[in-house]
Amino acid sequence: MIDAPGGVSIGAALAQARANIEAKRAEAMTVIDVQIAVLESVLPPANLSEQGLQLNEAYRAANGVIDAASPFELVDLCQAASGLCDLIDSARPDQLFDWRIVTVHARTLHLLQMLPLEETAARNTVLDSLKSVADRKLQPPTA
Repeated sequence: MIDAPGGVSIGAALAQARANIEAKRAEAMTVIDVQIAVLESVLPPANLSEQGLQLNEAYRAANGVIDAASPFELVDLCQAASGLCDLIDSARPDQLFDWRIVTVHARTLHLLQMLPLEETAARNTVLDSLKSVADRKLQPPTA
């Protein structure tokens, strides 16, 4: 009952909605921090038999970043995490995954968190660099 007799004014309802969203944003940022820490803690597999488990753990952490960031339109965090998921999806079961990719993506997620939102050029440069890495890694091998 907004703006009806005995109801809540539109201004008060909007103020409450904004406060609720900001509280959820803080929770989401905490989840993002935790997921990045998980991503950083995943150790490179020592052999192919461990690789699936390690990649699944890294994938879940990157997906957790996407889940927490997307409702708040933190597009750059979603793009970086999604790029890592794409690279993990392309991992060949008969080859060790280049674990530097996971490390670079985790550090990049930290960097994107620290960069002010107004620094669009810097944020785009960071994302473009990640995209070029992904493009190189996702290219089929040449004969």
